[in-house]
Amino acid sequence: MTFLRYAIYFLPPASEAWARFGAAWLGWDVETGQELAHPESTGLNVAALTATPRKYGLHATMKPPFRLTGGQDADALHRACAALAARRPAVTLAGLEIARLGRFLALRPVGELTELNALAAACITELDPFRAPATPQELARRRAARLTPAQDAHLTRWGYPYVLDQFRFHITLTGRLDEDMLARAQALLQDRLGPLLPVPFTLADLALVGEAGDGRFHLIHRYALSR
Repeated sequence: MTFLRYAIYFLPPASEAWARFGAAWLGWDVETGQELAHPESTGLNVAALTATPRKYGLHATMKPPFRLTGGQDADALHRACAALAARRPAVTLAGLEIARLGRFLALRPVGELTELNALAAACITELDPFRAPATPQELARRRAARLTPAQDAHLTRWGYPYVLDQFRFHITLTGRLDEDMLARAQALLQDRLGPLLPVPFTLADLALVGEAGDGRFHLIHRYALSR
């Protein structure tokens, strides 16, 4: 399969119940590259709630999507991802919680975030030689979000505003919702997904993913972090 862009994700282990529920909730399985039926009997239009994040799948972004720069190829990126993972330890936190981030819902980590943030920073900086520069159109689109000076500086240097000191690990569960729908969706997820969430939560590997021509992301390879 030919990919337009690549990214580094945390993908939840497919063997865990919370990951299976989350993938079905969004309606797309990054690991298998298949559409999934949404959970039934929710009383909500889950397809509409999850339309925006669906193509990305259930994930946390460690390095945002990027085009390969000239002189680099997918094989070299694969080798660099493997080398990075071999140098970095797995990260364990107290757990995950369903939280509001502005007007959307996401899973957020609970516990000390220093090691997690350091891993994300390594993905940004060590793999940056593979990233083609952002186009003027991409920069303008990002700047329309009224970035802070720090975020704008990151956008200029790293191609994305919410990295390094601006990074917030999250696993997106919905698009932007109004207050009533936020409350209804959060209550449902707390009831259905909340009991399945891992305690503790361990990030044991990194995933290289690719964006296909239809905009959906697919797993290319998982790289185990060192123990």
